[in-house]
This record gives sequence, C-alpha cells and structure tokens, in this order.
Amino acid sequence: MSDLQIAKPDDAKEIKVEGQTVPFFEYKVGETTYIEFDTSRCGPPEPMVNAMLAVGLIKDKNTKVIMINHKSPAGLLPKINANYNIEEGTTEDGKAKLIFSYKEGMSEKADLSDKSCNG
Repeated sequence: MSDLQIAKPDDAKEIKVEGQTVPFFEYKVGETTYIEFDTSRCGPPEPMVNAMLAVGLIKDKNTKVIMINHKSPAGLLPKINANYNIEEGTTEDGKAKLIFSYKEGMSEKADLSDKSCNG
C-alpha cells in the first residue's frame, strides 16, 4: 500500500507540539509512525507554521508526516525539498495530500526556523 493511500484511523491519538495551530494526530501502520494534520481550512501562514513543526518531528525512516491542505504548499516545498522526501497526491475530495519522510544524511541538516510563507 502506498503512503498516499494511508487513512487516519479513528483511534489515532492527538499529540501536542508547541506552536501548532491545528490538531496533530499520531498513529502506527506496521513499523511506521505517522503524524497527520489538516490545514485545508487555514490561511497563510498556518500551513507553513504547522508543516515546519511537524517535519521537525521526523527523526528517522520510520516516522512520516502527512499534511492535508487545500492546495500544494508552494512556499513550503522549496524550503524543505532538499532535506526531506516529499510525495504528493490528492484526497478523495480533491485536497492536496503530502507525505514528508526522512532523507538519509539530509534531514538532520534542515533549517526549520523560517516559518514565513512566501508562496
């Protein structure tokens, strides 16, 4: 099963991350821990802020972040694409669905301090 086909289970637990503006949920599928959030009803800079906080939680290949947004976050992707693997797709209702995952030797070097939205 592709990560884009993963659906948040009903028993996903909400987690707290300092600075988040939307709920973050955590759940496991096999050996992989997913952290998911939905900013599809948010305006700038909330999608960027939440995405930068969430990708900061990726510490190894067994943790992935799922972002649901109203469109592909054009300002975010150039900031982090060198440091994380990014898979893009859409949800059944047409929202953007992005999966961020660990990039060996690069995720550790990510500068996640600039949370401004320029896109």
